[in-house]
Formats: sequence, C-alpha cells, structure tokens
Amino acid sequence: MRAAQPARWRETAGLLLLLLPGLGLIVLFIGTVISMAVAQSVGYFNFSGPSGFTLDFWHKQLTSPILRTSVLYSLKIATISAILSVALAYPLALWLRKPFPGSGAISALLKAPMMVPGLVAAFLLVNVIAFHGIINETLLGLGITSKPLRMQNDRFGFAVIFLQVWKQLPFALLLLSAAVQSIHDDLLNAARDLGAGALARFRKIVLPLTLKSMQAALIIIFIGAAGDYSFQVVAGPTRSSSLAQHMYTVQREFGQWNEAAVVAIVLMAIALTGSILLAAASQLAVSWGKK
Repeated sequence: MRAAQPARWRETAGLLLLLLPGLGLIVLFIGTVISMAVAQSVGYFNFSGPSGFTLDFWHKQLTSPILRTSVLYSLKIATISAILSVALAYPLALWLRKPFPGSGAISALLKAPMMVPGLVAAFLLVNVIAFHGIINETLLGLGITSKPLRMQNDRFGFAVIFLQVWKQLPFALLLLSAAVQSIHDDLLNAARDLGAGALARFRKIVLPLTLKSMQAALIIIFIGAAGDYSFQVVAGPTRSSSLAQHMYTVQREFGQWNEAAVVAIVLMAIALTGSILLAAASQLAVSWGKK
C-alpha cells in the first residue's frame, strides 16, 4: 500500500503537468478578467476619474430600478429558453434514436441553426414578424386582420425566447441524442415487458440515465441566454433590457466603466446561481419521477 501511494502521486502530478499548458492559460485568462472586473467595481482602474477604493458604484447600481428589472428579465428569458430547449430536444432525440430512412437529413436540418450567426437569425426573424413583415402583410392581404399585429419588440419577450430556443435547440439535441443512444434496448424492452408505458419508461429509465447531459444542456443554454445581447437589441422589448444590454448602455452611453463592471459581476453571479439552481431542480425532478 505504501509503495502504491507514491506512484499514484506521481501519476497525478504527471497528469497535472500535461493539463497545465492548456488549463493553466484558461485559468489565468479567466482569473485576470474576473479580477479586473472586481477591482473596477470597487473603484480601481477608473478610466473616467480618480482610482481608489469605494462602494459608491455598487450602491448606485444596487439601488437602481433598471438593474432590478434587467435581472428579472434576464432570469425569465434564460430559464424559459433553457427549459423549453431541453423539453423539445428530448422527444426529437428519442424519435431519432434509431436510424430510419431520412433520419440523417432530418437530424442535419434540425442542427442547421448552429451554423447561422445569432445576429443574422434575429434580423431574419424581424423580416417575418415586423409591423410590415411577411406574417402581417399576409394577414392583411387575406383580410384576416384590419391592422398589423405587434409581434416585434413585444413586452414579454416572446420573440427573444423563440430565437433562443431556435438557436439552442440543436445544441441540446446534440447532447441528449448521444445520451439517449447510449441506453441499451434491453432496459427499455424489459420495462415494456413489465407493463411500463412510454411515460413511465421515460421517467424511470431515460431521464435518470441522461441526467448529466440534461444538466449540461440546461446550464450552458441558461448561461448563454442570460448573457445575450444581439437577440435582445434586435427583437427584445423596448422597455426592458437584458443585463448585457444594460451593461453596454452604462458603459457606452454614460461612460461609467466602474458601474458596468458591477453589472458584469451581477451577471456572472446570476449565471452561476441560476446554473446551480437548475442543476439541483433537475436532480430533484428526476428523483421524484423515479418514485
């Protein structure tokens, strides 16, 4: 036992040395960025005034109703987008689990949005749902409506959620497809023979065995949607802004780099906290489904 322990330490040290060139640079860059943001939020590296420790920038933003609105809006968009993307990806992954004629083409078509830049997708959607877009012009031409419907920049953010789901669904499908395909047919057939229906097999077999992939999809989509800027600017509500948009406005229009750093830290905290809560909620949901 004593002889084996130094060997394990040497293997661990060797593995860390192999990871150091790539992982070390990532940690260095991320740590530098976060450290700069934290320092700016408390008054250092001030580009528009004297530098020095102060909590005034935190006080201004934390008492701002705009920041509270942005936090709630970003949480809403990110949570709904993540849950919808995963919920729609599951049946598609199960449908495409076994190859059939045309399944390859369908799979490729579903993953096509990954190749389209987000800003391009937003402008394409605007052409469809704008006040004089394709849908409104069609409805007016057919006499279904007497005036154009408000679909772009709606108050709730349906257009942004649609864009997020359209863009993120292929990614969720990619993760879940690999997990679903790894489930052995023997498990599903045995459950079917014991009288389990499709929903019971999904709750008791598919969900538990694909939990890690589901959590990864939820977290990555949530973080991306919470920090979204392009979809919000093009198709989002005019009276609500995302945290990324608010951060850009604070820095660009008012020149407040330090306050923008505060918003950036709030955004990172929201992304971290939301990811943990989503992972925990999915774990509880799967545990409840197994009962």
